[in-house]
Amino acid sequence: MAPPNNSALPSTDLDPRKATILEAVVTEHIDTNQPVGSSTVLQSTDIGVSPATVRSELVSLEREGYLAQPHTSAGRIPTEKGYRYFVDHLQRGVLGEAQQFQVREFFANVRGDVEAVLEQTSTLLSQLTAYTSVIVGAGHRQASVLSAQLVSLDTHHLLLVTVYSDGAVSKHTIVPSLEVSYEQAAEASRQINALLLDTTLDQKVQVPSLGDTVATVVREAVATLHADRPSVEGESVFIGGSSRVAESFDGVETVRRVLNLLEQELLVVSLVQDIIDKGLSVAIGSETGHETLATSAVIVAPVTVDGETVGAVGLLGPSRMKYQEAMAAAETVSSELTRKFSGEE
Repeated sequence: MAPPNNSALPSTDLDPRKATILEAVVTEHIDTNQPVGSSTVLQSTDIGVSPATVRSELVSLEREGYLAQPHTSAGRIPTEKGYRYFVDHLQRGVLGEAQQFQVREFFANVRGDVEAVLEQTSTLLSQLTAYTSVIVGAGHRQASVLSAQLVSLDTHHLLLVTVYSDGAVSKHTIVPSLEVSYEQAAEASRQINALLLDTTLDQKVQVPSLGDTVATVVREAVATLHADRPSVEGESVFIGGSSRVAESFDGVETVRRVLNLLEQELLVVSLVQDIIDKGLSVAIGSETGHETLATSAVIVAPVTVDGETVGAVGLLGPSRMKYQEAMAAAETVSSELTRKFSGEE
């Protein structure tokens, strides 16, 4: 699955002068969080027109919905439409050399199962951008079983270790209804592995309905594994840099609402998936579908393996976030996760 476009809908192009002025206003507002006046636009551009012409263009951009004037005597700030135009026409950015080195070192040395890697990656992404990161790892419902081994702990306790094609590992304690010898556990392990190899949790397997102790163990172990299906299907969500919400957003109430949303994993998964489904890599304000995020922006980059989406990398920040840097960080981390989960060197 290719990364989505910045916008699901085509934008109307502005003439070069208006586009330059809008870019100057957005860039300056992102840097200062202050309204931007005509004198600042003239200082930051070389468009070669008079202050009166810039003021006229600012009025025109406001009339067309790209800018707003918070106070009569103040300069302008970008609207959601203004940010959307800016993002849609933004040149692709790249991480700085120090950040690229940090990413390479991280992925060369990170260890652990899938969830451990994703959790550590969420911290990395937040460090790279100074925004709150959201990493969503899809459940391994569609992943096939590479190995299923039953380990005998004692005659009444067994451990089922299942390894999936996406790198996930699950462990389940089995308490059989019968006493199980080491030899019986070993034979049950062989049969379980033969039954489950290359299957997914969506597939039914033919397990013995009756039989001896080995058949009973096989049946109970497979039943335990498949009973865990609801939790396995659910996506794992990892939030990095939650404390950055307070640094990024204005207003205590806004911070409280954003933090409350981040605590609700199902909402976070739904938010990320909705943005991807809309064909967006950046959702701004109302495009997120959440009133709580009216002054926010969310950047997403899918993680794909063999053409299937297995997760997503996201960043949450204010509408005035540094889009070029944040998008470059999200795309880079997404690519590295794709390489790691695809088994590439």
